[in-house]
Amino acid sequence: MKIEAAGPDRITWQDHHGPVLSSQNGYDVITCAACGFAHAVPLPPPEELSAEYSERYYRDEKPTYLSHAREDQAWARLSQDDRLDVLERLLPSSRRRLIDIGCGPGFFLQTACARGWQGEGLEPSQQASDHARSLGLRVHQGFFSAERAGTLGRFDVVHMNNVLEHVPDPLTLLKAAYDLLEPGGFLVVGVPNDFSPLQIAAAAQGLPHWWVAPPHHLNYFDFSSLSAVLERLGFVLRERQTSFPMEMFLLMGENYTAEPALGRACHTRRKRFDLALAETGLNEVRQHFYRVLADAGLGREAIIFAGRP
Repeated sequence: MKIEAAGPDRITWQDHHGPVLSSQNGYDVITCAACGFAHAVPLPPPEELSAEYSERYYRDEKPTYLSHAREDQAWARLSQDDRLDVLERLLPSSRRRLIDIGCGPGFFLQTACARGWQGEGLEPSQQASDHARSLGLRVHQGFFSAERAGTLGRFDVVHMNNVLEHVPDPLTLLKAAYDLLEPGGFLVVGVPNDFSPLQIAAAAQGLPHWWVAPPHHLNYFDFSSLSAVLERLGFVLRERQTSFPMEMFLLMGENYTAEPALGRACHTRRKRFDLALAETGLNEVRQHFYRVLADAGLGREAIIFAGRP
């Protein structure tokens, strides 16, 4: 390892400083010189986050998430298979042990297991973990931490999607994920691609910073900052992917941030775009399209495949 993770015992509150990018809900989002990525200050207490994600998040903040995830799964399987295709190319066929940290309702894990992976999950939400278990999956209910990592064993792949933006100390979690991997294994980490050029262009048209949402989203990465953090922790970057840049709808005059029904309609249109290419035998074109966007730092998500030497 090149450095130790910058956990709370290594970075003091006074170390968190940098220019303010945005202010929402009583929080400032700064480009933090100590951490190397943007995050909210002040950070909420851990016990508040524990109650939020174990009990309230799916019940109060995302009451339609599970039903929408079921509805979207035929489309979501395209990106799930994209990730597994890359992993199956990077790893020999004998290495198929995977853990999905923050597995949600379990659909990525279900897709992996159907392809022959030996998979298990870890999920803080009781509702989501119950749903994942109903699919016949092995899922532990609880939060990921360095201490919890020591009880889980070792894996060829750690999958961590839409996790880092929610936690108060993402560097410590990434260090723990590194320690979960067997040598030669891979971390797949996906986060929202925030403060992107398309978002900045939309904000310049008078829209608020809709993507800034503390305390639910505490950390804000893009391809550059996420790549730099992973390299600092000793990972070797191999590939990147992304998803449809939803901000394009905003730039074309459809303000879905102010209208939830319009947001769902725009989401349906991006699903049609992806499925149309896949269903007409142009899946490789779709994959290439998103690789090109990722290489340009565009797309709604920053997804990086990083290896442990």
